[in-house]
Amino acid sequence: MSYTLGIDYGTNSVRALIVNCQTGEELAAGVVNYPSGQQGILLDAKDAHVARQSPADYLYGLEESVRIALAQANQRDDFDAKDVIGIGVDSTGSSPIPVDASNTPLALDAAWKDHLAAQCWLWKDHTSHAEAKRITELAAAHRPQYIAKCGNIYSSEWWWSKIWHCLNVAPEVFEAAYSWVELCDYVPSVLAGVKDPKQVVRGICAAGHKALYAEDWGGLPDKEFLSLLDPKLADLRDRLYTQAVDISHSAGKLCAEWAEALGLQAGIEIAVGEFDVHFGAIGCCVTEGTLVKVIGTSTCDCGVVSAENTVADIPGICGIVKGAILPGFYGIEAGQSACGDLFKWWVETACQNDESMHRDLTEAVASQRPGQSGLLALDWNNGNRTVLVDQRLTGLILGQTLHTTQAEIYRALIEATAFGARMIIERIEAYGVPIERVVCAGGIAEKNAMLMQIYADVTGREMRVSGSSQACALGSAVGAAVLAGAHPDFSSAQAAMTSLKDIVYRPDPAAHATYNQLFKLYQEIHDAFGGVNSNADLGQVMKQLLNIKESI
Repeated sequence: MSYTLGIDYGTNSVRALIVNCQTGEELAAGVVNYPSGQQGILLDAKDAHVARQSPADYLYGLEESVRIALAQANQRDDFDAKDVIGIGVDSTGSSPIPVDASNTPLALDAAWKDHLAAQCWLWKDHTSHAEAKRITELAAAHRPQYIAKCGNIYSSEWWWSKIWHCLNVAPEVFEAAYSWVELCDYVPSVLAGVKDPKQVVRGICAAGHKALYAEDWGGLPDKEFLSLLDPKLADLRDRLYTQAVDISHSAGKLCAEWAEALGLQAGIEIAVGEFDVHFGAIGCCVTEGTLVKVIGTSTCDCGVVSAENTVADIPGICGIVKGAILPGFYGIEAGQSACGDLFKWWVETACQNDESMHRDLTEAVASQRPGQSGLLALDWNNGNRTVLVDQRLTGLILGQTLHTTQAEIYRALIEATAFGARMIIERIEAYGVPIERVVCAGGIAEKNAMLMQIYADVTGREMRVSGSSQACALGSAVGAAVLAGAHPDFSSAQAAMTSLKDIVYRPDPAAHATYNQLFKLYQEIHDAFGGVNSNADLGQVMKQLLNIKESI
């Protein structure tokens, strides 16, 4: 038997998963919460858009999570750590880290450890919204091809806007940084003992989806364009990278230092890093025609289309990148900036209760019928990632009366995320990408049957659930298994190592009919508040909601 290790860096914790390459059995898992900040996130009371993380937490979490997983696995008679043949790493993104010339994060230096701008700029940091808007404007005027592949709008969640914002608000950090590295590229480079940022193997997943990288125009944006942003960004380009590769390539071999620290064999393969949901799509049996939804703090939707086909540019999505997700395919990404954290906000902040209230509200929501509450919400409490790509948008709950209950609002928020999911599905299909099935992953998909049924009823689609509760870590382990030679290709590795649960959520025709009425109203407020339609009659929307409520 051979085993691989999948390491999944999430928003609040890191998870290490040991997987049998032949059967896909998940032998052991170690989960470690990031110790710094608020649930692992470094915040700024003066700016709600700030979300940073300590790189020291990543190294601590790496060692601890692997130690825990190996301790569990070693209790089995059929496991030997010497049989671990590879490591795969995924992370949130875009989460760039400023590093010095030795590939060491600035925040690990005592001089910078308390400086927020010297930390990792977590995916959900939206402080660079002004820079993102300016990048969109300049690219549209001078390099429209750059943003055509990422939905024609550059996001504040992405690489260049964050780095440019650092230059603008913390020039001392920008000057101290020799280079910048995505979290999903940084951890593999640490495991491989890479001491030069220029030698870090960069994945096409992060480069293509967030850094405007494409072979079509020679890699990263050219220096002339970057000089339009700031000449210092053009200078930085020389200290970044010239090539990004897919996961058929190696990020290096496990160095002796980390082999000893983790209790593994030196020299085993390290897969090129990808974003969590891209590896998660692999862990969910992604094939052409499948849309994978990983439902967590936010949601991320991924699909693949054979590179032999032509894929149209799709406005408002997060990117179409050749080689992202699977080699030989275009990777397509979209998503919603708030999902699980939206429900968490309602229960724990707005209702000022603890997580036990989730259960009570879920039971109350299950007894309600579509349209019964007369409510309609927008799930933009953390901005809109797809299809408007505007992080300055905010949430909305429409149709409240003096009789509105906590449970009714909770359901409206769930329905809002489902309507947002339908917007994404219909946008992708409108540009010729077929979606034949939807596979969901994440704790919410696995544990909340009520939510999954609402998603099926709203979208009119069957909803399947990943066989693994740790799809991202599993996908990372699959990537490592192919690289290490346990399988000849990804299709055979997925067939052996991934699965779907037997449960299928099918849309209820009556509920779907009501949701079709509500979705039309959702589209109206979506376009009105999203700046697409300034002539919407929002008062009429309120009255139509009441009509639906009265009919129910």
